[in-house]
Amino acid sequence: MKRYLYLWHRWLGIGLCLFMALWFFSGMVMLYVGYPKLTPREHFAHLPALRLTDCCVDLGTALRSADAERSPASIRLSMVAAQPRYLFSYPGRASVAVDARTGQRLQPIEREQALASARQYDAVATASYRGAVFEDLWSHSRALDAERPLQRVQLDDGERTLLYISGHTGEVVRDASAVERGWNLVGAWLHWLYPLRGIGVDGLWSNLVIYLSLAATLMAVLGAVIGILRWRLRKPYRSGSRSPYRGFARWHHIGGLLFGVLAITWIFSGLMSMNPWRLFSSSVPLNVAAYQGGPLSAAAFPVSASEALMRFDQQGFNARELEWRLIAGAGYLVAHDGAGRTRVLSMADGQVLERLPRELLEHAAQALLPQGQMHSEQLEAYDFYYYARAEQSMLGHLEKRLPVLRVRFADPQQTWLHLDLYTGEVLGVLDQPRRVSRWLFSLLHSWDWLPLLQQRPLWDAWMIAFSLGGLVLSVSGVVLGWRRLAK
Repeated sequence: MKRYLYLWHRWLGIGLCLFMALWFFSGMVMLYVGYPKLTPREHFAHLPALRLTDCCVDLGTALRSADAERSPASIRLSMVAAQPRYLFSYPGRASVAVDARTGQRLQPIEREQALASARQYDAVATASYRGAVFEDLWSHSRALDAERPLQRVQLDDGERTLLYISGHTGEVVRDASAVERGWNLVGAWLHWLYPLRGIGVDGLWSNLVIYLSLAATLMAVLGAVIGILRWRLRKPYRSGSRSPYRGFARWHHIGGLLFGVLAITWIFSGLMSMNPWRLFSSSVPLNVAAYQGGPLSAAAFPVSASEALMRFDQQGFNARELEWRLIAGAGYLVAHDGAGRTRVLSMADGQVLERLPRELLEHAAQALLPQGQMHSEQLEAYDFYYYARAEQSMLGHLEKRLPVLRVRFADPQQTWLHLDLYTGEVLGVLDQPRRVSRWLFSLLHSWDWLPLLQQRPLWDAWMIAFSLGGLVLSVSGVVLGWRRLAK
């Protein structure tokens, strides 16, 4: 039996230790440089103030121009290429832009419009057109699907920023500095095995990552078992050592004993991040559409964009983007400024609010389960299931403001909602499978544990120290595997 343990560990290690070494090294890079993305903070900071002189066509006209048959999932008004545009998103379909001055739907974005959008993003830097692309090294994210094809523009600013511009709306949807692009070649791009994308195996990429991680987990478990079996607690070997190995084999043995358990948890939790075999997908998900109280339509928003902007100005709020939102059937217009702060205009009474009433959000949430039990609480501090992460982390761009309203339902999946008191947005849906994922992925893989996260650089020291231990374990395995193949 022992012989088979050794054989399985040896040959799995020969094939997988290189992947493990790459994962540990690239993981350390990702602690400080994330995959390129345009964060909300960057988005609003590069927008000019909304100036709606001689503007705009009414919302009903814009909706009919965008798509007279379907209701959008979201409606925004923003400056794009120095022109006001209504921006509509639809589930599973391409985004749509409507010229707010003329009411005409925009045609696909070409070179000159892309350059105009880049000049709005940075009026000082020289912009060079780099052509259209459907997907490349820095645009693999599925969040960009509604914007493809993407127009690329290179800026000659200090960061050598590469902009990705929606081929449907002209909006800048991603920026990637030279530093991000360079480090990501040995960071997220390597960690997520993105070199396998774009070479004809895209449909198999997810399964490749899942089964490589599964095999690496098995290899690490076998190694831990062998490491314990080969370590002598009572009687040392003839050499006087408690390990029978020398050189790299000794490094590998002792490294496995010290860091093997953590290596197993990291590889296993990386596997869990892929949601293998849909383990964390709800069998009966709670439909949150009822929270809105109906489709987004012009009838719920009698106040025009120009009048709303004037009311925000009167409150000393310099809006850069407007967003139409429906909560329990009532219309609200959310304004964002350059720092990402918000104000809300109620369509019912015309009041400008900094925060929405808790009772309003509770009433809207109850519509999701009209006959079911619901419990709500207002969080004033972060906890295990609602917390902020550094911006470069995978989900760090998602704003987590406090206080926030948590609503718990007594449905079969024991669903929780986190509702933004500042905008009314549903920030997250956490049912039982997703809460299990929070333990098996976010905790074990990123160590998203508040006592560590809130005590940086303690968290950094923890992550780097154990990553280096895993790297020693993996590199020594690569050397041993190479020597075995050479024989």
